[in-house]
Amino acid sequence: MGQTSDTGEAGGIPRRRRALIAGAVAATILLAVGGGGVAIVTSLASSTAKSTSTSSGQTVLPDRRVAPGDGRQGSDLGGTTQRASITTGAVPATAAEKVGVVTIVSVLDFDQNSQAAGTGTIMTSSGLILTNNHVVAGATSIEVTVESTGVAYRASVVGTDAADDIAVLRLVGASGLQTATYDAAQSVSAGDAISSVGNAEGTGHLVTATGTVAATGQSITVQGESAGSSESLSNLIEVDSDVVSGDSGGPLLDAQGEVIGVVTAASSGTRSVVGYAIPISSALGIARQIESGRASATVTIGYPAFLGVQLAQGSGGATVGGVLDGTPAAGLGLVAGDTITAVGSTPVASAAELSAAIAAHAPGDTVSIAWTDAAGADHTANVTLAAGPAL
Repeated sequence: MGQTSDTGEAGGIPRRRRALIAGAVAATILLAVGGGGVAIVTSLASSTAKSTSTSSGQTVLPDRRVAPGDGRQGSDLGGTTQRASITTGAVPATAAEKVGVVTIVSVLDFDQNSQAAGTGTIMTSSGLILTNNHVVAGATSIEVTVESTGVAYRASVVGTDAADDIAVLRLVGASGLQTATYDAAQSVSAGDAISSVGNAEGTGHLVTATGTVAATGQSITVQGESAGSSESLSNLIEVDSDVVSGDSGGPLLDAQGEVIGVVTAASSGTRSVVGYAIPISSALGIARQIESGRASATVTIGYPAFLGVQLAQGSGGATVGGVLDGTPAAGLGLVAGDTITAVGSTPVASAAELSAAIAAHAPGDTVSIAWTDAAGADHTANVTLAAGPAL
């Protein structure tokens, strides 16, 4: 299925409340905080963010609403650049700025109390949406509101690229939507005037912040959720703009109001906010690959296979710590204290091995699961894997 190893079923402990079993290590993929750039994560009681650090402060990804400080940290690999001295505050988006823009709310890990907020743009009139991967990573349901009309839709994940932080969604039952205007041929240079539109701090209301391009071709490294892991984003547009949590996935606009980038990260703890955006030409290239259904080492099409167990921490094996109601694992009769020993003909002796074994399958596959219960009795039964949270 071309799935990445960043998220998965059995393994990692998520930055969120828990790690779920779904195709790879399910908790490690939340890259940005709440919709629209990276913001000061610790100041947002309902947001999480992806973060890096620069010489002057912390950089975070802005697009989730989960818990304060629920983001990643790392280091900025790009050199220091001259920034504009003035950044204007955000103001409500105009009617024209709302056209082609959506706000996104993802329910995480089947828990209505655990949500992430972000932003996106409309690629097609039939409802394909471009956003950041970290906006929907771990999502078990997604609601998208078209801001120019106020109409809300359920959305499904067409595909994701965790390495490059891009995702494509499809709105259920949408038609005749006004699309965003993308300028993939635009040459972006330091000093260019820009504005960013996003679901600032996950409020559900679009705001616009203006500023200038500080530099292009910038690289940042984002620390993963598991110890020693990290993710890198390169060829980014660096902007001096008031990008905050919830802006992730939103449009970076040029002076003509055309989309030249996808907001993905921003600084915190600095006097002037520095934002980062993925060039729209790069983002659309990945989106077109996803739309065509071509999986790769970084691109996952659709949803991963899902068993539905939470592994016990510190067990050293694939010991079940909990089972989600209504999942294949619950139907199988797995309970806390059981230890999974094999998936099909593949033996598993650790969370990572279980994650990899589940990831080798697709939703709808029927596989045998072998486990040992707390009393030491061995069991084997077949189960049909479900579609799990988005990677």
